[in-house]
Amino acid sequence: MFREMRRKKQALSMEECTQILQSGTSGVLALDGDGGYPYAVPLSYVLSGDKIYFHCARSGHKLDAIARNEKASFCVIGQDHVIPERFTTDYKSVIVFGTIRIMEEGAAKDRAIRELACRYAPDLPSAQVEEEIGRYQRSLCMLELSIDHMSGKKCKGVS
Repeated sequence: MFREMRRKKQALSMEECTQILQSGTSGVLALDGDGGYPYAVPLSYVLSGDKIYFHCARSGHKLDAIARNEKASFCVIGQDHVIPERFTTDYKSVIVFGTIRIMEEGAAKDRAIRELACRYAPDLPSAQVEEEIGRYQRSLCMLELSIDHMSGKKCKGVS
């Protein structure tokens, strides 16, 4: 169902893909947008097992696109260094394909919110994190991308 990578020697291992997802701070979520156009939007995220979680508002283009089609892809660039004298770029990137859903209220959504908050504010006191979550929890929508396929690629010269 998913295409095999053409340049297999440049493929990253699943461990390397996971490391890029764990260390990255943002990526681009691609959805089936309005009028047949793709809709790609940069987002903060957190990887948890075989799921990726995002936060967003309770209405908008993303949610309309998800309601139309649950299939999505998500790309994270782990390294991007242009080498002008070689007319190339040393890069590492990961693409995830899966299905995305809007999370309902409950323990799973609360856990995802906390994972996201702790990822981006790991040194804040838990009381401050809980206060911030409490302030926005009612207006916050959480999305869950279940990973069906993941692949990564690097420039030939990158170790």
